[in-house]
Amino acid sequence: MNNRLETFVKENRRSFDVMEPPMELWAKIEVELDAQQKLKQTIKKKPVKLYLWMSAAAAVVVVFALGWLYAGKIQGKDVELADVNPGYAQKEVHYAGLITEKRDSLAIFASANPELYKKFTADLVKLDEEYERLKAELPNSPNQTFVVKAMVKNREIQLQLLKQQLLIINQVDDYKRVNQI
Repeated sequence: MNNRLETFVKENRRSFDVMEPPMELWAKIEVELDAQQKLKQTIKKKPVKLYLWMSAAAAVVVVFALGWLYAGKIQGKDVELADVNPGYAQKEVHYAGLITEKRDSLAIFASANPELYKKFTADLVKLDEEYERLKAELPNSPNQTFVVKAMVKNREIQLQLLKQQLLIINQVDDYKRVNQI
């Protein structure tokens, strides 16, 4: 059957070529193609415009968020000791390091004298709470230098207390050794 169709097309080819579509049909096709191209262009433009609006909205949100965070940071700004007085800040850092060292030494003796260790740490906890209160008060204080001096004095007292506690523990250990002999 395919052979018949092919032969028919070959034999009548000229008659097929003679019949061309009317010019009105080509004009109608051209108008429809133009309309489709315009539709495609408007579709392409809308997402671009929407994208630009979304980008602008996102930029505005980011700017407001950064402004809000910056304003909040300025209002609740943490004041460091070094900002108020660098000399006192150095002392505080020095005392804090010694306090950590002495607390570690005290913790070693905790197993030998647990009751005494509990009493000693209770005193230190009170001083630590007072230090944290002063630290929280520092940003809003009208006299920040006074608060910084109090914070450094607190650290100094903690260090003296730890030294005394270690001395007491050493004396207790010496007393136990002497009485065991």
